[in-house]
Amino acid sequence: VLTNNSLTGPIPPHLANSSSLQLLSLTRNSLGGEIPSALFNSTSLQKLSLGLNNFVGSIPASSNIDSPLQYLILQSNNLSGTIPPSLGNFSSLRRLSLADNNFQGRIPMSIGNIPYLQVLDLTYNFLSGTVPGTLYNMSALTYLGMGTNILVGEIPYNIGYTLPNIQTLIMQGNQFQGQIPTSLANTTNLQMIDLRENQFHGVVPSLGTLTGLVDLDLGGNQLEAGDWSFLSSLSNCTQLMKLRLDENNLQGVLPKSIGSLSKSLGLLLLRSNKISGIIPHEIQYLTSLELLYMDQNLLTGYIPESLGNLPNLFVLSLFKNKLSGSIPLSVGNLSQLSELYLQENNLSGPIPGALAGCKKLEQLNLSCNSFDGRIPKELFTLISLSQCLDLSHNQLSGQIPLEIGNLKNLGPLNISHNQLSGQIPPTLGQCVHLESLHMECNLFHGKIPHSFKSLGGIIEMDLSQNNLSGEIPDFFKFFKSMKLLNLSFNNLEGPVPSDGIFQNGSKVFIQGNVKLCTSIPLLQLPFCNAEASKQRNVSSIFKIVGFTVLSLVLLSCFATIILKKKKKLKQEAHPSCKELKKFTYANLVRATNGFSPDNLVGSGKYGSVYRGRIESEEHEVAIKVFKLNQLGAPKSFIVECEALRNTRHRNLIRVITACSTIDPTGHDFKAIVLEYSVNGDLGSWLHPTVHEDGQRRPLSFGTRIVIAVDIAAALDYLHNQCVPPMAHCDLKPSNVLLDDFMGARVGDFGLAKFLHSYNSSDIHTSTSLVGPRGSVGYIAPGNIF
Repeated sequence: VLTNNSLTGPIPPHLANSSSLQLLSLTRNSLGGEIPSALFNSTSLQKLSLGLNNFVGSIPASSNIDSPLQYLILQSNNLSGTIPPSLGNFSSLRRLSLADNNFQGRIPMSIGNIPYLQVLDLTYNFLSGTVPGTLYNMSALTYLGMGTNILVGEIPYNIGYTLPNIQTLIMQGNQFQGQIPTSLANTTNLQMIDLRENQFHGVVPSLGTLTGLVDLDLGGNQLEAGDWSFLSSLSNCTQLMKLRLDENNLQGVLPKSIGSLSKSLGLLLLRSNKISGIIPHEIQYLTSLELLYMDQNLLTGYIPESLGNLPNLFVLSLFKNKLSGSIPLSVGNLSQLSELYLQENNLSGPIPGALAGCKKLEQLNLSCNSFDGRIPKELFTLISLSQCLDLSHNQLSGQIPLEIGNLKNLGPLNISHNQLSGQIPPTLGQCVHLESLHMECNLFHGKIPHSFKSLGGIIEMDLSQNNLSGEIPDFFKFFKSMKLLNLSFNNLEGPVPSDGIFQNGSKVFIQGNVKLCTSIPLLQLPFCNAEASKQRNVSSIFKIVGFTVLSLVLLSCFATIILKKKKKLKQEAHPSCKELKKFTYANLVRATNGFSPDNLVGSGKYGSVYRGRIESEEHEVAIKVFKLNQLGAPKSFIVECEALRNTRHRNLIRVITACSTIDPTGHDFKAIVLEYSVNGDLGSWLHPTVHEDGQRRPLSFGTRIVIAVDIAAALDYLHNQCVPPMAHCDLKPSNVLLDDFMGARVGDFGLAKFLHSYNSSDIHTSTSLVGPRGSVGYIAPGNIF
């Protein structure tokens, strides 16, 4: 047994040919090459476990009909070809796992003839065709996994009788169709049913006899609710923890029996259906509920006050319904709430200051409703708000409270299309991590605050269609990250800066400011030099004036049309608030080619970092996979997640998402997906190794100064601006990453700790590792006590 090591190379021939070998377990290494055929013709081998390696080629065919092999584990490799029918000769097999490879073709019928097979896992491959009928007659099976393939056909109507011992049934991500057999209700040992993302239709069957059911996932099909009796029957499933019925054709009114579901239910997905009527107040009895998604339905009526009685609620998503009335004050009781989505409804009244009770709120989207009154200053005491604050397309009025400066970690802020007035508060410049700022279509006046100079990391800023005056601040030209600056239709005056973003007319919009001028032919503005203007001939002046007037008239018309269509715009989705991206274990495996050593860019005590390409991401990503067998690694994952969720700075590595799941072998899997730094880490530049490809030029003195300043800026943020303040505890060259412009970004927060000195009673010290914090050869000053 040599599992969980860093072994490389092929399996030695003398080991494969051993006549007395009974058990060979090499799981979780970096072995490669083809699997020796001798292993499949052994007369002594009883257990062969080669999962989570880099083996290639096909499974060797075998003529051994008397093999004693009981366990064959090959999941998470790069194996390809078809599954050989000769596997059916292994009559002693109890477990066969071929998941997460590149197998193609049909499932061999012979596998269904293995008499004592208990676990069959074929998930995450490219298998096609129909499932052999023999597989549905394997009475000893407890686990059948065929998910994420290209399989077709229907599930036999009598599956509940032919698989009497089945506990886990996974068939998601295929092209199965037909109705879900009602006989499944007879498989009383079933704990998990995953039929997600297929083409099943008909009424959801009643499964109340499955008293041990823990996870039921029927999302992404074409199922109907009928009289909703299936939901009432699930009240007998007292162990149910996850119920997913999203993206189907469920219609009608939710029955009150929803409150009778298991008290252990933590996840309820009903989104993207056609459910109508009110939200039953009986939902309050699901006291373990953490994730509630009922968005994109036809729900009406008020948001029930009883939702405030769900103490563990983490995500509440009700957007894109027809809900009306005000936000109940009881929502402020949801102390664990992190994400609240209420956009695109018919909600009205003031935004309650009681939302300040949601101390862990990171995302709040109330856009496209009819909220009125002032923005409560209590809202800006939520220092946890970092992922999104969207109040756009409402009827809010009054001035922005000065307390907005408390949101130092906020990324996107959208308060556009309201009736807000007054001057833009200078404290907004204290939100130093703003990436997107939308304030267009309001009644703001006065100058653009000089404090905006601190928003150097902003990507887009829209202040258009207000009454702003004064000159365009010159510091905007130094904002290297900015891709959009819209200042159109204000009363700005004076010269337009000529450098930086102002050299790109596709990124800057300043039309509708008649008092602006330019010193160079730019953005179709008049020259600031009056003498030069006088030298133009009269006919040219008349043409320019006439063209300008005509343009202003047309633009005014367009502005009027846009304002008239404001109500229509409310029906559109707004991307300013995005849920954290979700990647599965399979996504990460494929992104890294099965965590191939060729994609390994670094390894430490608690984790290995791989370079990968995910289809939904424009650029390459870095995937840090934690070595959970190492003492302290699970806690390091929690600490790093906690640190990254509280930090936002251009000189800190940007986190894309985290993944905490179970791999195909049933082991815990934890990873963090980060932006990829193409120039590697600072240590590799300061101390290049002889085997590195190419000869790197030494860092110039100027580059070293810039990198040092970047690192200092990151530390200044962590110590003095981050809420709560944080100590990195493992700052060294290998943890400083360099982007494509040689800009420095500090990473690896696995040993970070929050500082005790912060004076808020709501902040507690991190659950980081106790004792000295550091790595081999380095402990930061102050960490040895």
